Amino acid sequence: MREQLSVFFTALTFFTRIPCPKWVTYSEDFLNRSAIYFPLVGCVVGAITALAFRLGIMFLPLSVALALSMAVSLLLTGAFHEDGWADVCDGFGGGWNRQDILRIMKDSRIGVYGTIGLIVMLGLKFLSLYEMETRLIPYALISGHSMSRFVSSSFLYTHVYVQEDDVSKSKPLATRMSRKGLAVAAFFGIAPLMLLQDAVYVLVLIPLVLFKWGMGKYFVKWIGGYTGDCLGAVQQFSEVLFYLFIILVS
Repeated sequence: MREQLSVFFTALTFFTRIPCPKWVTYSEDFLNRSAIYFPLVGCVVGAITALAFRLGIMFLPLSVALALSMAVSLLLTGAFHEDGWADVCDGFGGGWNRQDILRIMKDSRIGVYGTIGLIVMLGLKFLSLYEMETRLIPYALISGHSMSRFVSSSFLYTHVYVQEDDVSKSKPLATRMSRKGLAVAAFFGIAPLMLLQDAVYVLVLIPLVLFKWGMGKYFVKWIGGYTGDCLGAVQQFSEVLFYLFIILVS
């Protein structure tokens, strides 16, 4: 049990700015195994973001409370996944072959495609949450953060990592995931849907699976697999797709 807690806290520290307890020691093995807790980290981030929204809506207009909750999310993660999304926009937008795409994604500078991509992505997040029923927003935040991270982490089971660790700017915790690990990630990713208290929301798995299949085909076509930046981009897009589905169903 203590070992699994260490693995979880390793994931929490890697994906967020939340510090580990002092009794958790760094281990390369823990780092490689912690990908299965990616969706659980999403639950934590989503819960804190939802709490920020709950507190904000008590004193502030809806739009300001949402902006505050999004700012809290960015602070918690250090814009880790948004950075991956911007790099993918730059790489696939400006690169014409595998080498160019990987080279551009490794560049720490942000280009036009990345800037526009960030503006569109953050705008879609804000607007989709703003148009959602207010009572659903806290639960959607928790579920959206966890579900999107499950979609992202599932690439470690289904696809091949294509960039060498020593030259990658944003590498994943591990390059492969076992079937058991996928099951654990799926549990933590899907279970928060129960917070929405309606079985119809489980249908969100359909568009998310289709999206994951399409992005997988796209990544394989252009670079032969996925990179850490690709995982960040998938997380961001999946989160927005989740919120849009909630609006459609509601």
